[in-house]
Amino acid sequence: MKDFVTALGLVLVIEGAFYALAPAVAKIMMRQGIAASDSVLRGCGLVALALGVAILWLARI
Repeated sequence: MKDFVTALGLVLVIEGAFYALAPAVAKIMMRQGIAASDSVLRGCGLVALALGVAILWLARI
């Protein structure tokens, strides 16, 4: 459970820093996300999921 809370905290730190440092870029990316089709968003989500699992697996070796 401690690892999960740590990971959640890191996600919030990274996203918070992104929005604080580059709000204009965040707005552009949000507009592009809204304009993207469901299949593109689903594909990007699956790629991000696979990369996350791979990173976690490599970190645990």
